Amino acid sequence: MRPAELADVERIAELRAMVMRPDLERLGRFDEHRVRQRLRDSFSLQHTTVILADGAFAGCVTLRPAEDGQWLEHFYLAPGIQSRGLGSAVLRTVLYRTDADGVLVRLNVLQGSAARRLYERHGFTVEVQDPIDIYMVRLPGAGAVGT
Repeated sequence: MRPAELADVERIAELRAMVMRPDLERLGRFDEHRVRQRLRDSFSLQHTTVILADGAFAGCVTLRPAEDGQWLEHFYLAPGIQSRGLGSAVLRTVLYRTDADGVLVRLNVLQGSAARRLYERHGFTVEVQDPIDIYMVRLPGAGAVGT
């Protein structure tokens, strides 16, 4: 993992569009331009980490400070890298830090997304949901970070 650079924004926007497309299409919400622009508009260089696999770009994760803890955002892995344990390893690293700071972590995931199972395995629980999004929260120390 390495800190994000401004030059990473477009690569991350493209990855977001690729990764989110199936769920957004299923929900009738995919827009070719909007999916990329939302990343550009909310990109936080200082809070984003680029994920590398064998030295190559494999994804990203953002952990942004919030009023009552942290927001986990823009956690994307390239499709060819998924289901190999890298997402769990990244999540364990991020959550180890938030647990050490004693802060809760919030995130939202699209309805029907397979990512929800990953988050639940790491101690996130549903806080509220609507027809599109599921908002989840994880209290400090919840779930087995070391697994």
